[in-house]
Amino acid sequence: MDNRKRGAAGALAIVFAAFLPACQGGLDSAQNAPLESDSQKASYAVGLQMGNQIAVARDHIALDAFVRGIQDALAERDPAITPDSMQAVMTRFSQMIQEEQQAEVAAAAEKNQTEGAEFLATNAAKSGVTTTESGLQYEVMREGDGPKPMATDQVTIHYKGTLIDGTEFDSSYDGEPATFSVTGVIAGFSEALQLMPVGSQYRFVIPGELGYGPQGSGQIPPNATLIFEVEMLGIAQ
Repeated sequence: MDNRKRGAAGALAIVFAAFLPACQGGLDSAQNAPLESDSQKASYAVGLQMGNQIAVARDHIALDAFVRGIQDALAERDPAITPDSMQAVMTRFSQMIQEEQQAEVAAAAEKNQTEGAEFLATNAAKSGVTTTESGLQYEVMREGDGPKPMATDQVTIHYKGTLIDGTEFDSSYDGEPATFSVTGVIAGFSEALQLMPVGSQYRFVIPGELGYGPQGSGQIPPNATLIFEVEMLGIAQ
């Protein structure tokens, strides 16, 4: 091994100096590992990054084997598993994790679709709620007297988005009003904007199929029904 590789291995060994004993002592003892020196803090940072990277497989990680792999790498020992075996098992492992994730997403999508349909049915029966042909629902909180934007326009709005359980996932009220293209958003939101005269404030309920669909997006779960309160401030020139 050349000097650069030996130097890198030595640096990693220092970084893991506090991490490995904590793992060997079990997860409970690791909770009390000191974080005072730069080495300890760096070890924690590396461990945190590694933990985040493998969190999706947490139920399948054997901690003692995991630590053994790190120790063998830092000690420059020959791997206990042949490269071909390692590649094969990692392929099977990755496929298993992917299948589990897909099953979780599918289950969540089905659950959210059912709950969303129930919410939409209840909301549709409320006084003042209108349901469009697409399934979008809206309620006029304040009617403006300005023009309505067209699909080719840009609009300036204030908005707040929540899930049906009240969880807020986005809001312009934390800063400045938002300006964007009417067609540069999800289908339900695009339709909603074109219903609003300038000066209006509406409440919209957007079914999952008009939102982010079965794939979801960020904080928004798959097939989630979305609620938006929107103030139409102006049509940008």
